[in-house]
Amino acid sequence: MEFYFIGDEELVTAFRFIGIEGMAVKDANEAVEVFKDITEGAEVSGVYEPRCQVLILTEETAEWLGDHMINWQISGRYPLIVEIPGISGRHIDRKTLVDLIREAIGIHV
Repeated sequence: MEFYFIGDEELVTAFRFIGIEGMAVKDANEAVEVFKDITEGAEVSGVYEPRCQVLILTEETAEWLGDHMINWQISGRYPLIVEIPGISGRHIDRKTLVDLIREAIGIHV
């Protein structure tokens, strides 16, 4: 399975150490440009070939992408998108996946 990372320079370097290629972005315009380049992929013999299977983004990058990312996720195509906290940690106002599931099913332990 192929992975690709989009985020800040420090994390791009860290992901390269474990063999995952990536691109550092500094603002929303760069993030959208790289995201479109990765998700557009290549067409081979009329069949869409994604450039990676899993696209890893920092929370900040995901916020910059906004509707671009949401529309991609709704499309159901590869790459799958995974958000991780950035170098400064998790955003305080963002809920974890576990929190969202607990709210959805109404169970609090």
